[in-house]
Amino acid sequence: MKPIPYGKQEIVDEDIRAVVEALRAPLLTQGPRVAEFEKGIADAVGAGWAVAFNSGTSALHAAYFAAGVEEGNSVLTSPITFVATANSSLYLNGGVHFADVKDDVPLLDPQSVTAIKAKGIRVLAPVHLCGHVCDMEGLSSIARERGWLIVEDAAHALGARYRTGNGDEFRVGACAHSDLCCFSFHPVKHITTGEGGAVTTNSEALYEKLKRFRSHGITRDERLLTKNDGPWYYEQHELGFNYRITDFQCALGTSQLTRLSQYVERRREIARQYDQAFASVPDIRPVLAPHVSRSSYHLYVIRVSAQKRLQLVERLRASGIEVNVHYIPVYHQPFYRQRGFAGYHLPNSEQYYSEAVSLPMYPSLSNEQVDFVIAEVSRQLIEISVTA
Repeated sequence: MKPIPYGKQEIVDEDIRAVVEALRAPLLTQGPRVAEFEKGIADAVGAGWAVAFNSGTSALHAAYFAAGVEEGNSVLTSPITFVATANSSLYLNGGVHFADVKDDVPLLDPQSVTAIKAKGIRVLAPVHLCGHVCDMEGLSSIARERGWLIVEDAAHALGARYRTGNGDEFRVGACAHSDLCCFSFHPVKHITTGEGGAVTTNSEALYEKLKRFRSHGITRDERLLTKNDGPWYYEQHELGFNYRITDFQCALGTSQLTRLSQYVERRREIARQYDQAFASVPDIRPVLAPHVSRSSYHLYVIRVSAQKRLQLVERLRASGIEVNVHYIPVYHQPFYRQRGFAGYHLPNSEQYYSEAVSLPMYPSLSNEQVDFVIAEVSRQLIEISVTA
């Protein structure tokens, strides 16, 4: 059997045709396909507006900018995430604080968030790891009480939903309990534009800030100009970046969006197969979605004994199953240790990191491959236990 990666893109003929058509169009960037893709994202998640960017990281950077992160304030987030969630605050000269995750699922723990006494927090950034959705109702209540804005890091959660205490259901990205929500379209995500990202919001003021930030802080909006020399005239009002995405990337994204629900449902089918298979394996503790979350399963993570994790990863990779670990706590990174986080310790985050293994999860993963992964994981754990 060929090597099985933990994740990969799925490109079909319709995607290729859409990209070729875009390449033959007059505008390769800042053309109509960007707006078409943005409308598709906004409609898919139920948000008022979406702004597309050239990466998930630039989307986070822009969202924090729009939320007012700057020197003197900070972002509070989970350490179990990719470094971009924290780095994007530093890009704006802001600070970073970390709250612990829950013991059963690596999502921000509202109790840990409540315990944070740091001053100057501007943004709370919940991370919907694996596609599992945080307790947005609880976190929103804390944030509103303390005057924080909420920026969801939903890089893993396109297509996910969650319920509130009264039974209402919301789509991630609708910003029902947040101010801004960020997505990634990296190849291993639910849909891809090669590299790319987007921010959704229901605030027109935030939407306008996002658009300016994406294009050098420049505007041509006559309502905002301090003067107007003619139809060519523009003004820079903020220090923005060139974070624009191309039309041919957006053509790919729009084509992929037509299959989003299909892709998410297949991921859920694979997750159900894993759930059923591993429920009876004593050495495995699957990371199950919390009851409020209808996960879109960007990742499927199991937890095994910390003493067995390295052996299991090495054995599975040797058998062609390219498992991974998501994520190393951000404060473990040398960059962060050198900036005040040396000796930092959040117990649930540490325990999770020591045990986590990400199994293959992507729509084109066949049932035969799923069965092989299940059999190998179970067999290798038995062998490890026997030789221990």
